Amino acid sequence: MDFIKTTESESHYSNLEQMSISELLQNINTEDKTVPNAVENALPQIHGLVEQVVAKLKQGGRLFYIGAGTSGRLGIVDASECPPTFGVSHDLVIGLIAGGDSAIRKAVEFAEDSKEQGWSDLQEYKISEEDVVVGIAASGTTPYVIGALEQCNANNIVTGCITCNQNSPLALTAKFPIEVVVGPEFVTGSSRMKAGTAQKLVLNMITTATMIQLGRVKGNKMVDMQLSNNKLVERGIKMIMDEINIGSEEAKQLLDTHKSVRSAIQAYNGNK
Repeated sequence: MDFIKTTESESHYSNLEQMSISELLQNINTEDKTVPNAVENALPQIHGLVEQVVAKLKQGGRLFYIGAGTSGRLGIVDASECPPTFGVSHDLVIGLIAGGDSAIRKAVEFAEDSKEQGWSDLQEYKISEEDVVVGIAASGTTPYVIGALEQCNANNIVTGCITCNQNSPLALTAKFPIEVVVGPEFVTGSSRMKAGTAQKLVLNMITTATMIQLGRVKGNKMVDMQLSNNKLVERGIKMIMDEINIGSEEAKQLLDTHKSVRSAIQAYNGNK
């Protein structure tokens, strides 16, 4: 099948500037509703990549996301949320973006066009066969990402990708590609919209499923979350109350003493 970049295809809508606010919002929402179905179609591919990630992380490896622009930022967001949500090290899931950390806030011109820089950035982390590298690019044509995955393949490192075009160069490079084909954007070519939403949904799936498989959730609770603000402390107290059927004051004392929901519950059960 020929490669057609549907993320750049003409919008189904025209004369956007003539639409009312209500019409704009309704039409954007109509397009957004198609994204979960596109993700559902990619579930077998997502399953295949998650299996690889779980296996490597259980053996002591790490998960790397690498991307440019919106795709790179989404990978960094997902990686940065793993430590507070699941209590894992900041070194377990790592997000890299073309142009470095300054590109998180402000676009760095032409940073994505180097086929060598992505691999160079990965090497700073002493990337090895123990790790998994997932390239993120809505277009599936970003040189920074493709070059990095090509070098990973050459060094026997498991590679995956998240892209929104079928049979893209990136998907053909990754050993475990995920292709979520969302079609044309409401604003032609604005892949921060449906494509970005699709990528975020897939990233949520990858890390959430992986962390559950690694034992970082008990029942349906984030028992290893970092207690980094009052809201999370209150949530932790309620988790302990619900799990071992005690009052709020005793739960608070347990949490104050043991500094984590899991440890508090284990200590209480161990002392019974």
